[in-house]
Amino acid sequence: MSEKAGRSITISDDVLRSFEGHRRELCAYAYRMLGSSFEAEDAVQETFTRAWKSYDSFEGRSSLRSWLYKIATNVCLDMLDGPQRRARPMDLNGPSTPDSTLPAPEPDYVWVEPIPNALAFGADPAEAASTKDTLRLAFVAAVQHLPASQRAILIMREVLRFSAGETADMLNVSPASVNSALQRARATMSKVQETATVSDAYDENNEQQRKLVDDFVKAFEAYDMNALTDLLKADVALSMPPFSLWVSGPENVAAFMLGTGHACRDSRMVPLAGANGLPAFGHYKPGDEPGVWVPWSITTLELDGERISGLTFFLDTEKLFPLFGLPKELRPND
Repeated sequence: MSEKAGRSITISDDVLRSFEGHRRELCAYAYRMLGSSFEAEDAVQETFTRAWKSYDSFEGRSSLRSWLYKIATNVCLDMLDGPQRRARPMDLNGPSTPDSTLPAPEPDYVWVEPIPNALAFGADPAEAASTKDTLRLAFVAAVQHLPASQRAILIMREVLRFSAGETADMLNVSPASVNSALQRARATMSKVQETATVSDAYDENNEQQRKLVDDFVKAFEAYDMNALTDLLKADVALSMPPFSLWVSGPENVAAFMLGTGHACRDSRMVPLAGANGLPAFGHYKPGDEPGVWVPWSITTLELDGERISGLTFFLDTEKLFPLFGLPKELRPND
């Protein structure tokens, strides 16, 4: 190999490593924009591809981070070229009674999907703590109400703390246009979030929160609905994408779990490293073979003080279990 070729490979490796250092934050940004962890990963990969192809034109007038965000924004805007916005069941209709018939499942592009903490948070605990709120399902769903360019501006300014000038440069608009769009985005978010469930940021070091989560697992695995309802907030919401049906209130949650959701009896909850900054589990239900549990959902909990305010069961296990690194079944010795 010639000296020139060897130097070129070294430069290429260095460039790729410099990109990789920004993968998680770019993935979190793309997730907030798109509402899908799978699309976010695709967006980051496309960002790196475009950046690699155009790296010779990068003149260092901005930081590498800003340049990558500019490319990522263009990728996301290209992917958002359409009217479809992702949502949660409670964003689409009012609550149902617990004995309501399950509707037909909606396509996966309808729903805000969960994202593993490992894809969105870096190694810095302080940085993770400051961004957890903006990865909550309610926030991501609220952002989906914004036009794509306003979505990008709100996230850049309010979450990532880029200046108006930096944001304007990324979007090829004026700082005045950025400020105007930010005001409109804030107004829309204020209206949307008035009806959104507010949850506390989850802190793994908070003993009270850990106990609440542990008590939930014990009650659910025992299928003790009295113990479970004692842990739920009065306006708790239970939802199960891809179904648009959802129920509200402890008594309705219990009635649903004893009725339509009765197949969850004797479930097993496998703790995950978290999703969207929330406590999360790989949820397995009893399979047809005795002593074998099969995938049922990725389950996330939203906490409010000493109670659980939200239960979301993401049922698309074929896609989501591999994303979270979960096995296809559980056996007694697992």
